[in-house]
Amino acid sequence: MESREQLIQKVLKTVKEKNVNFIRLWFSDVLGFLKSFAITVDELEGALYEGMGFDGSSIEGYARIEESDMMAHPDPSTFTILPFSTNVETIVGRMFCDILEPDGRPYVGDPRFALKRNLKIAADMGYTFYVGPELEYFYFKDSGPNPVTLDVGGYFDLTPLDVASNLRKNTILALQKMGIAVEFSHHEVAPSQHEIDLRYTDALTMADNAMTYRLTVKEIAMAQGVYASFMPKPLFGENGSGMHVHQSLFRGNENAFYDKNDKYLLSKVAKAYIAGLLKHAREICLVVAQWVNSYKRLVPGYEAPVYVSWARRNRSALVRIPTYKLGKEKATRAEFRCPDPACNPYLAFAVMLAAGLKGIKENYELSEPVEEDIFHMGEKERVKRGIAMLPGSLGEAIAEAEKSSLVRETLGDHIFNKFIDNKKIEWDKYRIHVSRYELENYLPIL
Repeated sequence: MESREQLIQKVLKTVKEKNVNFIRLWFSDVLGFLKSFAITVDELEGALYEGMGFDGSSIEGYARIEESDMMAHPDPSTFTILPFSTNVETIVGRMFCDILEPDGRPYVGDPRFALKRNLKIAADMGYTFYVGPELEYFYFKDSGPNPVTLDVGGYFDLTPLDVASNLRKNTILALQKMGIAVEFSHHEVAPSQHEIDLRYTDALTMADNAMTYRLTVKEIAMAQGVYASFMPKPLFGENGSGMHVHQSLFRGNENAFYDKNDKYLLSKVAKAYIAGLLKHAREICLVVAQWVNSYKRLVPGYEAPVYVSWARRNRSALVRIPTYKLGKEKATRAEFRCPDPACNPYLAFAVMLAAGLKGIKENYELSEPVEEDIFHMGEKERVKRGIAMLPGSLGEAIAEAEKSSLVRETLGDHIFNKFIDNKKIEWDKYRIHVSRYELENYLPIL
C-alpha cells in the first residue's frame, strides 16, 4: 500500500502531466448531498498537506455559526479526472475530503468519518467490510412535478431507439475512466427505470463511488437534455427504486461468511451477522430509507421488502442469500434489500455494518429461512412465525431510530441528533400538507 506522501506526489505529477486546470474538493453533508468547492492548481499542494479552510455553518448537520471554521483535508487516494465537462478545454480533477476541526481532529459531524470509525471497529475484530450496491434510478424528460418517462420497457428489455441505452453506455464509460468498476447494467421493471451495478469493493471506497455514481448518472443525462432521478418512488402504481446492498466480511483474502460444511454454506459469523441485520432492521431503517417518499416504496406488492426475514431465493424477504456457485466461495454474501439510492451511503453502510457486528459480538441466533412468498401470507401466519414489518412511514421510522442505542453509537451523538432533528422537520412538513388525493376524494363528500 502506498504511503500518503507517495500518493500526494502521484497526484501532483498527474495534475502537471495532464494539464489539470481545477481540482474540486468533494464531501458529504449529513443527508448525503454532495458538497464541493474548487481550488486552482496553485493551491493544490498546500491543500494536500495542510487542508483548505471553509465555513461549515451553512452545511446541513455541520457546525453552529459560532464554531463554523472547518478544514477539508483531501484524500489523495481518491484523485481522478472528471470525464464530463461543459468546456472541453477545461480539465477538472476531484478528490474526496475528510473534514477536520481547525486543530486537526476529525470532525464528528463528517459522515465519511462516521463510516471510517465503524470500519476500524470491524478491523479491530479482524474483518474488512465489502459491499456491492445495486442503485436503481429513473430517466425523465425533465425535472417537473409531472414526470414523463422515456420508454415503456420492462425488466431486461432492450427497447428500440431507446435513448437510455446510450445514456447507460456513456455513464459506464465515464465511471470506468474514473477507475470505478461496473459489473453490468440493464433496464429495470418500471418504465424508464434503469440499473448500473458497481463491482464490490471495500465500504469506504464504495461510499465514495456511490456518491460519484449518482452525480455521473445525472451529468451524463443532463448533457442529453434528460433528467435522471434517484427518488425512491416517483411513479404511482410502478416499482420504486431500491439500493440492494450485497455485503460480506473478509479475514484477509478469506470470506468469513462461507462454510462448506453448513447446509446453507453460511459460517457462524455470517449467521450472526445476518441475525444482527434482522434484529436491528426496524431501527436502522430511517438511515437506509431516509425520506418521506422512501416509505411509498416500502409497501407490499411492488417487490420492495417490508417483512423482516431472510431467505435464499425468496425476493420478498428482507435479507436474501444469493445462490452459491461452485468455486465462488468469495462471492458468499448477504443482500440487504430495504435501502434506497437516495440515502447517505456513508451512514447507510455504517449502520448495516454496526448491526451485523453486534450480532457477531453478542452471538445472535439466526432463525430458519422463510422461502414462501410472504406477500401472499396472511397476517395471522406472519404473526405466528414472528415475521415483523419494517416501519410504514417516516414518522414510525424516526420513532424507532430515536430510541436506538445502536444507531446513536454508530453515528455519534452529533450526527444522530442532527439527523433526527432534520427528519422530524421533514415529517412535520409532510403531515401538514394537504395532498391532491385528499382533495379529490374527500372534498366532494365531506
